[in-house]
Order: sequence, then structure tokens, then C-alpha cells
Amino acid sequence: MKDKPTVALITGASSGIGEGVAWRLARDPGTRLILVARRGDRLRELARRLPCEATWVAADLTEPDAPGRLLAHAEEHHPPLNLLVNNAGASWRSTFADGGHANVRRTMEINFDAVLRLTEVFLPMLRSAAPSSIVNIASTAGRISRAGAGAYSASKYALIGWSDGLHLEEAPNGVHVGLVLPGYIETEGFPASELTSNPLTRWMVSDTSKAAEAVYETAVLGKAERYVPRPYGLVAVLKVIAPSLIRRAMSGGAGKLATTSTGADAAEKAEKTRT
Repeated sequence: MKDKPTVALITGASSGIGEGVAWRLARDPGTRLILVARRGDRLRELARRLPCEATWVAADLTEPDAPGRLLAHAEEHHPPLNLLVNNAGASWRSTFADGGHANVRRTMEINFDAVLRLTEVFLPMLRSAAPSSIVNIASTAGRISRAGAGAYSASKYALIGWSDGLHLEEAPNGVHVGLVLPGYIETEGFPASELTSNPLTRWMVSDTSKAAEAVYETAVLGKAERYVPRPYGLVAVLKVIAPSLIRRAMSGGAGKLATTSTGADAAEKAEKTRT
């Protein structure tokens, strides 16, 4: 992909990692972007500021007609896509006893099902534009689970497994499928304020520019997967070679520290307060 201009669709582009990816891709000559998120006002402003051609579509990716709407927009306004960045996602913290299947279902709906549905409609276009790439934003939580975040981990475990299989299926068609696995990245959806407010844990939190660079390396340079920050990959290795050690660590103070609050939790709490 590095030898031709990038034509990309980025979900969750109104803030955080998605916005960072838009800025990183826009640095390359000839880049054209489709920005997707629920908040049209933010997308409009971002498209205006970016130093490349960019259009936008306000969409809730869990809606049945969302993939078709985005495909129609791409076909009308852009050359065939050669990059799909599946970044949109959310997490609601809850134990399974408290949140049950309902919390797992809504988490899977946005973090896994929506990715599959969008990828399905764009796959023929990506094949036609090969060499092309799909980058799925997973999480280190897709390797190591925490109490209170099992639904989120389940969605990311599923995304990782499906992505690996999809890459094997689509590589012969010229479509590379890569993964980016962030640790703690300070964003609106995952503020990590419990960690950033403490000088002893602030080092654990990275920023969106590093995540965006990882997406670029995965998409344009063809990396299979990238942890952000890179040392988080060592934790995933420990999970394989010493699973009991990881379980002990996650059942103690480290696990409580690791389960931070989310933007989705805050929004839901604010909505309940208003009603």
C-alpha cells in the first residue's frame, strides 16, 4: 500500500484514536478520507481542518442500515477504498452477575458485530483495490481479562481471533488484515483518570499519536499486529507462559487498578441523572 495514495474509511473518527489516525494518514500526499462517527458536528469540523480531502458520515454503526449507507457514500464520493480502519468501540464496566447477557450483548454489538457487518460490505471493494488493508483496533484486554471488564475482553478476544482468520483468507486476494492492541490510551472514551491522576501509575498511559502511528505501520507497512505501548506485548506473553501468575496478579490490587472507568459509563450515568 505504501506506493499508492491512501483512500481510507475510519470509524470512531470524531475523537481519540480515530481522530489521531485521520491526522496521521493526512500527512501522506494524495490521502482521501471518509470520517465516520455518531457526532456529525465534530466530523464536519475535523474534515474542515485536515490537510487532505475528507468527507464525513454521521452514523451509529449498530443501526441495520449503517453499512449500506457508508458503502453508498464511498461509491459516490471516492475512488475504491484501500484501507478500512475499524476503530469505533465502547465498554461498560460491570460484573457478569450484575450486567448479565444484556451487557455482553451490547458490548459485542458495537465492538464485534458492527466490525463484521462493515467489513462484509466493503470487502469486495477492498479486493478490487488490492493491495489494500483492514486494521482492526483490538486491545490488550483481548489477551488479558479483568474483573468488571469481561464483556469488553470477550468482544476483543473475538475480534482478534476473527481478524487472524480473515487475514489468512484474504491475503491471497491482496487484502492485509492487521491488529492494533492498545493498552491504556488517554481518550474521551477511556480517560484512564484513575491512572493519570497518580504519579506512580501515569507512566502506564500512552497517547493517541502513538496509537495512530501503530495503525499506520499496520496498514501501510503491513505489520501483523502492534501493541501500544510496545511493552504491553510482554504481558500477553506472560499470559501464555504463566497464566496462573497473571490470574493471581489480576485478582489482587493490580486487577482493581487496571479496571478503570469509561466514557460510556459516564454517559450512561449522566443520562440516568437527567431522567
